[in-house]
Parts: sequence; C-alpha cells; structure tokens
Amino acid sequence: MMRKLALAVLFFALSSVAALAADFNGKWTAEVQGRMGTQTLTFDFHVDGSTLTGKITTPRGDTDITDGKVDGDNISFTQKLSFNGNDVTINYTGKADGDTIKFTRTVGDRPPTEFVAKRGDAAPAPPQ
Repeated sequence: MMRKLALAVLFFALSSVAALAADFNGKWTAEVQGRMGTQTLTFDFHVDGSTLTGKITTPRGDTDITDGKVDGDNISFTQKLSFNGNDVTINYTGKADGDTIKFTRTVGDRPPTEFVAKRGDAAPAPPQ
C-alpha cells in the first residue's frame, strides 16, 4: 500500500513539473533595437524534449537556430551569421511569461540587448 502511494505521489510530482514547463513551439515576434535601428525578428521554434530547433527571420533573411535548449521556462540558442567574410555569433537567453519571452541577446563583446517577443501574430512588444 505504501509503495503504491509513493508511486502515485511521484507520478503527480513529475506530471506537475512537466505541466509547468513553457510551450515555446510556434512563431514569436519581437522588435529589437540594433546598430542599424529597430528590426522585426520572427522566431519559429520547434521543441522536442529539451532540444530547440527552428529559424530566425530578419529583414536580411532566415537563419537556423543552433545549440537550442529548453529548461522549464528558460530558453537558450545561438544564431550564426556571416557578414563580408566575418563570422558573427549571437547568443540568446530568455524566460517565458505566458505569451511573452523576455530575451537577452549578446553579440561578441558588445553590451547585451534586452527585448520581449510575443507569441504568434500579435503586435511585437516594444524594446525594454
């Protein structure tokens, strides 16, 4: 009897943790302030367990997401670009809050940029 009770408690505890994890799947849109002004970015996320894949669409085109990870409400991934023969790596970390993700983006040794992405076709949140 005690063993069945312990297994039931463990099952509900694990189910609760899974239920608390954010659903990052789908499209998210953000307005991001950069060196060349404000740009609209669209993130198309695909989550499989703790692995994140997808694309980032910018005014310059699409880029694949690499090194993507999901841990509960936290998300992280990398975007690799090449400009005029120079390779650039952009690192993103974020935390979900309902239908928004508060992101921090780091490019090289520049100061980090913070912005908010909104789920779906909703108007993007203003940069913070």
